[in-house]
Amino acid sequence: MKICIGIARGLAYLHEESRLKILHRDIKATNVLLDKNLNPKISDFGLAKLDEEDNTHISTRIAGTYGYMAPEYALHGHLTEKADVYSFGIVALEIVSWRCNTRIRPKQEPFILLELAHVLKENGNLLELVDTRIGSDCHKNEVMTMINVALLCTNPTASARPPMSSVVRMLEGKAEVQEYCTDSMSSSSRQKNVETMKNLYRKLEDDDDADISQTKSMLGDASWTTSSTSAVDLYPVSLTSRNWQNRDSTN
Repeated sequence: MKICIGIARGLAYLHEESRLKILHRDIKATNVLLDKNLNPKISDFGLAKLDEEDNTHISTRIAGTYGYMAPEYALHGHLTEKADVYSFGIVALEIVSWRCNTRIRPKQEPFILLELAHVLKENGNLLELVDTRIGSDCHKNEVMTMINVALLCTNPTASARPPMSSVVRMLEGKAEVQEYCTDSMSSSSRQKNVETMKNLYRKLEDDDDADISQTKSMLGDASWTTSSTSAVDLYPVSLTSRNWQNRDSTN
């Protein structure tokens, strides 16, 4: 929970509090560093992009990691801060379940963690998503909060995803977790997005090492490459900095 809140705070700063509004574009577990006290720090800003506030979205070549990319960005190149929100939701699900979001095996259906989460929610068995090694140490309220927030963040409709400041408040227990709506339209849209993303994942099946191929990034029409190189981090390291103290006092 501490790690997830820290990531959410970092993204809230980049999106809403930094002098320059920054879209990271490659939020995933391997781009989050932990210090000796397990304080998270978002790293690798090699794909980061400044938001153009006069537009509703940035039309751009795709750059990021499949499995963490929002559908509207992966399919159409429509980029807003909600793409980072989607990626955060995937990372949160991975932390709760201790499973990689996507796993590709030759001649088999790709495994998608988000799809499993929706199936379990519809069956009322969301706790089955939790890493079994936690056992009796599982704090059910925190786990359910985390999973439900993650589902909100990964809504197939970008405008329905909460801003990262709201995500922080929900995870900290300062705001009620909104109910994820699974009406027929959203379910149909979700299924369409899942099938489309599966087709994209199948393109990687010819790679010699499927576990490596799922973490590769694609830059437009260029060849497959590894994730972007590191760049200077753009927000404070300390989660108890004056910036966050002021935030709590003004919200």
